[in-house]
Amino acid sequence: MKADSFAVRTVPVLVPMPAERPYSYSVPAGMTVEPGSIVRVPLGPREVAGIVWDGPSDEVDARKLRPISEVFDCPPIDEAARRFVDWLAAYTLSPPGMVARMLLRAPAAFDPEPFIDGLTLTANRPDRMTAARARALELAADGLAWTRSGLAHAAGVSLTVIDGLSAQGVFEPVRIPPRPVVAAPDPDFAQPELTAEQAAAADVLRDAAAGSYSVALLDGVTGSGKTEVYFEAVAAALRKGRQVLILLPEIALTQAFLDRFQNRFGAKPAEWHSDVPPRMREKVWRQVAEGRVRVVAGARSALFLPFKELGLVVVDEEHDPAYKQEDRVFYNARDMAVVRARIGGFPVVLSSATPSIESRVNSEQGRYTRVALTARFADAELPKLGAIDMRRAPPARGGFLSPVLLGHMRENLGRGEQSLLFLNRRGYAPLTLCRSCGHRFQCDDCSSWLVEHRFRSQLVCHHCGHAERRPEACPECGTFDHLVACGPGVERIAEEVVNHFPDARTIVLSSDILGGVRRLRLELEAIAKGEADIVIGTQLVAKGHNFPNMTLVGVVDADLGLANGDPRAAERTFQLLSQVTGRAGRTGKKSIGLLQTYQPDHPVMRAIVSGDSESFYEKEIAEREMARLPPFGRLAGIIVSAQTRAEAEAHARGLRRAAPEARDIHVLGPAEAPLALIAGRHRFRLLVQGERRSDIQSYVRAMLANGPKLRGSVRVQADIDPQSFL
Repeated sequence: MKADSFAVRTVPVLVPMPAERPYSYSVPAGMTVEPGSIVRVPLGPREVAGIVWDGPSDEVDARKLRPISEVFDCPPIDEAARRFVDWLAAYTLSPPGMVARMLLRAPAAFDPEPFIDGLTLTANRPDRMTAARARALELAADGLAWTRSGLAHAAGVSLTVIDGLSAQGVFEPVRIPPRPVVAAPDPDFAQPELTAEQAAAADVLRDAAAGSYSVALLDGVTGSGKTEVYFEAVAAALRKGRQVLILLPEIALTQAFLDRFQNRFGAKPAEWHSDVPPRMREKVWRQVAEGRVRVVAGARSALFLPFKELGLVVVDEEHDPAYKQEDRVFYNARDMAVVRARIGGFPVVLSSATPSIESRVNSEQGRYTRVALTARFADAELPKLGAIDMRRAPPARGGFLSPVLLGHMRENLGRGEQSLLFLNRRGYAPLTLCRSCGHRFQCDDCSSWLVEHRFRSQLVCHHCGHAERRPEACPECGTFDHLVACGPGVERIAEEVVNHFPDARTIVLSSDILGGVRRLRLELEAIAKGEADIVIGTQLVAKGHNFPNMTLVGVVDADLGLANGDPRAAERTFQLLSQVTGRAGRTGKKSIGLLQTYQPDHPVMRAIVSGDSESFYEKEIAEREMARLPPFGRLAGIIVSAQTRAEAEAHARGLRRAAPEARDIHVLGPAEAPLALIAGRHRFRLLVQGERRSDIQSYVRAMLANGPKLRGSVRVQADIDPQSFL
């Protein structure tokens, strides 16, 4: 029989590039692949990893197709994960290949981890016995395999002792499987002591975790023990033999969280975030795919790990804007976690002290089950909150702290208790100008001021990363000693604090702290141990930290988040200020939270000070519904950027002209973006607004297809459900 009488099999392969669909490849004789197999395929002049996809391949003569080069010895990507990729790509208007790229983040993990060379004891005995040899033999008598260096170190002997015993046949070589990155968690390691309210909430989550798809919103005041409660859902999922993913918004949260997890389950979860070394990321990826890692705690990208038996996702601080990715593929990890759970048929828990408006509405409409925790653990009191009217109690000339706040800080120091000053602004000052000629230091590549970082003697752009030395003289007029810092950042507040309290131990916490994440973790541990008297920090200090001796929180500029046109400004300000004031009094001591504001009658300020969060949610939800804003309407942002303003504007106007006619969808703009220039690219925005049931994806897709073709330096990015309007 002729060889060409056998049909050559072809399969679609999704490759990690901006492709709208899989490419077709032939399968060489003797090679076995299935949907989900990770393969190496030729793509142009190079070879890349791809995933064998579902559906038919192109109707092309298989002999004209390039063959798959290799099938990696790796568990295939399961059907639920593949459906999730397709769904997310369609929803976000992203190329499926770019979504698949997030699944293939650890290419070195596609091959199995190598076995480790080890030794085990035989029945042979050495020709002569020494004290060193006796120690090694005693340890190896347990019958377990040891590595050569591990046995030598444990026995306190040199490697030559181990090698000599091996040469005499006392040890024989064995192959040891690669070590797990973390030990297996034990759901029954330490049973927590829960209050009656916590126990009732835990029962609801345990039942949910043992079942099929559902969404529970764990809504509890700060310090109410939400983490301990959802740990019971984690335990229930582990008992069912399922893997668990816990999403966290900040790397800084991870260390304290890991310790709490270990205290409950006897082992830490595997970590997945940008600070994990590449080699460890590869091990975690592989062991998640094999099912050896049972729990992962990670940032939003952990949602794309190749879980073998995923059975529960927990989204901690579900309201946090950090869950929104705004690079290449624009997605909200909180919302996509719910989609991933629905496709996989397992439960998801959303946890927050200040839930997003979307989650609150979903719970009120019955889509989510709301589980409320209304009291702090151990009957600890919530902080007493108050507003400082800065019009009546202004700071001293050149200062930013009201005498009222300074008085409370002085009393706190006298009692040996900690104070926290919160200002969501990094650096020393947001603007530097010349008093002689009025020159303002602006980034050459962005439409933003350069932020002074006095600790580093630099002026920095927080959008493109440009940095330059702070000059002694004005570059415009040459005048010396006339440069002045305008407005405060955390460094400037720290300077003011040191002037008022020179003997106090002061720590500044910010995301750009020298030493990065590792130093940040050390600083947080020092605060928790009481090794600081006054802490000045950005929003990093607002999330999840437990500082036992923190009894005073002062918000330096409570109005800061309200001063923009973001439709979520009130919600975000309420969430952030509620979270940061919640750092006080978590262990039962009487505590106070003070908000410095020029708008004490603003609904957000009144809601926080009164503690009446329900009235705030009720009012904010009513306003959203009236304006048909999410979750009662749909939004999509279209960002057009180019190297010249004219290019960007012309393309944006062309897209506007290409917008289809629709009764339930409207297009606003184009308008120059509030941040009109970032990293040398000029930006215009269009906003598409539709009814709740509108097919906004099809509308935007048609708009982009019918609009002008991309030319020159023009780039277009669609952002479904935008969180940022800059």
